[in-house]
Parts: sequence; C-alpha cells; structure tokens
Amino acid sequence: MASFHHCVKSGKKGSAAGHGRYIMREGKKYEDREDLIGADYGNMPPWAQNDPCDFWKASDQYERANGAVYREHEIALPSELTREQQIELVEQLVSELAGSKPFQYAIHGPHASLGNGTNTHLHLMYSDRVDDGIDRSPEQTFRRYNPQHPERGGRKKDSGGKNSIQIRDELIATRKKCADLQNAALAKYGHETRVDHRTLKAQGIDRQPERHLGQARIRTMSPEEREQYVAQRQ
Repeated sequence: MASFHHCVKSGKKGSAAGHGRYIMREGKKYEDREDLIGADYGNMPPWAQNDPCDFWKASDQYERANGAVYREHEIALPSELTREQQIELVEQLVSELAGSKPFQYAIHGPHASLGNGTNTHLHLMYSDRVDDGIDRSPEQTFRRYNPQHPERGGRKKDSGGKNSIQIRDELIATRKKCADLQNAALAKYGHETRVDHRTLKAQGIDRQPERHLGQARIRTMSPEEREQYVAQRQ
C-alpha cells in the first residue's frame, strides 16, 4: 500500500561530502550495504563534472559558515510500481525539485525492517547555488553574490530573503507536487491507490501520526509488538 513520506533537510557546512558518500554507499563504513539501486548527478560546474564529490568538498570548504551547503529530499517511492517505473518517477521528481541546480541522487531499496518487501526511497541532494552561465573557480562559486557585478561574486542562492510563512507555503506546494507526480505514475500504470501530502487532520483522519522507529528500537521489539505495529499501519 502506497504511503506518503517526504522529509526535507538542510546540510551544515562540513557535512556535504560525507553525506554524498553515504547515499552513494562509498567508503568502508557503507561498502557492506547492498541496497543501492541507482544513482546519478547533473548540472555540475566544469570542475566537478567528472566527480560530484568535488563539488560537495568545495561547498564544505568555501560555503559561508552559517549557510546550508545542500538541501536534501528523502522521498518514499510507491511499492506498487516496478523498479523501472520507480526510476522513471525518480527522474521526474529530480527534474521538478532540482531544476538546473547542481544535484546528486541515489535510490535505496533496503529490506523493510517491519513487514515484507523493500523500503525503496530516493535521496536527492542539491545546492541552492543557481548556475548563471559564468565560469567560476571552486572558491569563487561559493562567495557572496554580487548583484552589481555578478562575475566578481559567487553564484546566487535562490533560498534567501524568505520569511517563515513563505517557506512554509513553499514546502507545502513542493510536497503537493511530489504527491501529484506519484499519483500520476500510479494512475498511468493502472493502480487505484493514491498518496496524500496533507496532514492526517487535514485529511479528516482521526489518529496520531505514525512515529518513526529507528533501527535500534525495532531490534528490541518482540515479534508480537512488530505484528501489532504493522497491523496498525494498514
């Protein structure tokens, strides 16, 4: 049964390269994980076109101390879709969310800790630094934008100057777009189930939101507790 999960995060200075390795399952810490289904990157500047890690390393080094070095969208993919259909959906989601910004994504398909099947989901990282066609060095790319002389400053970030209400409304609109894309894919391939980006209260559903259980908590659950938890999710 399809369910909507869409988590948006911001990465602090110094965390981008490490997180890129995590989603790509690179390095000794992650090399034993066998759940990487697919990955890609795009819109990188010339100096990072061969390896997106070069971009994330530069953002860790040169981005302002209080600036977000990346944004991440973690999105569950409908289990009703085949692997090929999920990848098709991912390409649409990436195009919608990242646009022309530098991005990297990975699709993970770990076995579900509770219940059967796999928990297939997308990790999409992208930078707020918009490409304006000006060739810059890694260091200059992350300087403060110069509106009078763009060639002297860094790339402009499209995330600045928004108040809390604008940020909230933008997030709601983004979640709706992602739900609409998922529902379009489900309809295209003959599935009646749909996902809903709205809160349970807005949907008129009288129950508590599902609480995320970490791996440590799941390992301590008895078989009966696991069965009960899975039954409540149906």
